[in-house]
Amino acid sequence: MAEVVEQVETVTGDTQSRFWGATSFWGLHLWMFAYSFVMLSAFYIQFVEGEFPCPLCMLQRYGMILSTLGALLIVMQARRGTLSTARYSQGLGMGLLGALIGGAEVSVRQILLHIKPGDPGYGAPVLGLHLYTWALITFVIVIAYCGIRLVLTPRGIPQAPPQGSGLWTLSTVVIWIFIGVVAANVVAIIFLEGFAWVLPDDPTGYTLIDQISGR
Repeated sequence: MAEVVEQVETVTGDTQSRFWGATSFWGLHLWMFAYSFVMLSAFYIQFVEGEFPCPLCMLQRYGMILSTLGALLIVMQARRGTLSTARYSQGLGMGLLGALIGGAEVSVRQILLHIKPGDPGYGAPVLGLHLYTWALITFVIVIAYCGIRLVLTPRGIPQAPPQGSGLWTLSTVVIWIFIGVVAANVVAIIFLEGFAWVLPDDPTGYTLIDQISGR
């Protein structure tokens, strides 16, 4: 009887471990995909609607990238089967730092720059809020997510799906979407800044193209 109870407890424990590991693994992918979507939406506003990002806007994108690199680190370690509790905590810590820098140091600053009554803010609002306000909301969500996952450690150590499965392919697609968005942002900032150390406060075009064409 004792052996049967022990076997049931072991199976239950394994099931719970797989459940928490899977939710953590795909939660990190949702994080990567969500920020990829946010930055792609910013590209739409930049390239289609013609609203060029200011230096604070770009810094917020970098905060998103920095925080999401923590998620990417964890996912890659989990896929390789080398993820440890220490690496997991380090990745979540990187996510926290990126979100704190992007939120407290950049988003809040830009909100305060336009807090006076009658100030229209920078750029057109989306669903009633400016992009930097939405950015702050996402940073707060990331901070809360990292905090909750750290509290659940080691229960929430991510577990990757079997290599070669459909879920493994889905994971690969999300990773490459994020990497592509990061690369696109690097190219975008080069074109916006041109041969300069900083981005203009109120950019109206692509400085690199103007410098090369001699405008």
